[in-house]
Amino acid sequence: MTILLVAGGKPETWPDLKQYDIYIGIDRGALYILAAGYPLTLAIGDFDSLSQEEFDQVSSQAKTIIQAPPEKDDTDTQLALAETLRRYPEATIDLIGVTGGRLDHLLANLWLVLEPRFQPFAGNIRLLDHQNSISFYLPGSYRIRHEAGMKYLAYCCLTPVVNLTLEGSKYLLNNMDVSQPTSYASNEFITETASFSFDAGVIAVIQSRD
Repeated sequence: MTILLVAGGKPETWPDLKQYDIYIGIDRGALYILAAGYPLTLAIGDFDSLSQEEFDQVSSQAKTIIQAPPEKDDTDTQLALAETLRRYPEATIDLIGVTGGRLDHLLANLWLVLEPRFQPFAGNIRLLDHQNSISFYLPGSYRIRHEAGMKYLAYCCLTPVVNLTLEGSKYLLNNMDVSQPTSYASNEFITETASFSFDAGVIAVIQSRD
C-alpha cells in the first residue's frame, strides 16, 4: 500500500506525483489535495491555517477528519504520521509539502525518523519535493537506484554512524566512523546504482538537482 501525506507547503514545491492508494491531508495540505483533484481519505491537524469556509470544505469532503487542539505537544505532521502508522503500519509513505518555508519545520520533519516511535518505520518513509528525494536507512547494506532527473547524491548521517562504506559512486568511503551528524554532499552516481553499508546510526540518502 502506498500513502501520500500532504502538509501545508506550497504546491509549487511538489514533485510530479504518481498514483497513491491513500491520500492524507495535514492541516492546509488537506485543502491542497482537494484542489488537485485527489480523494481525501483522512484530514488531520488543528486546521488553524484554514478559514471557516475552507475548514467546512475539508470537513464535507474528507472521508475522516481528526481535529487536534492548536496547543499540543506534537506538530500536525507528527500527529499525521503517528496516525498513519497506527492505521497502516506496513505501508510505504511519501510526505510532500514538508521541506520548504520555516527552518524549524524542516528540521522537525527531517528528524522525524529519529523518534523511537517512528524509527522502526524509517525505511518506509520518504520526504519529497521538486528538487529532492530523501530516503531513510537503518543499519545494513543497501543498493540504491539513480532516480531520473536527479544529479546529486548525498549521504547525510543524522546521528553518529559506525563503519560507513560507500561504493559505486563518484566519491568513496571505506569503514569510516562518523562521530557527529555529517552530510557527505555532492556525490554522484557513476552507473545506475550505488551501494553503501553501515553498522550503527541513521542515514538520510538525498538525491537532488539544482
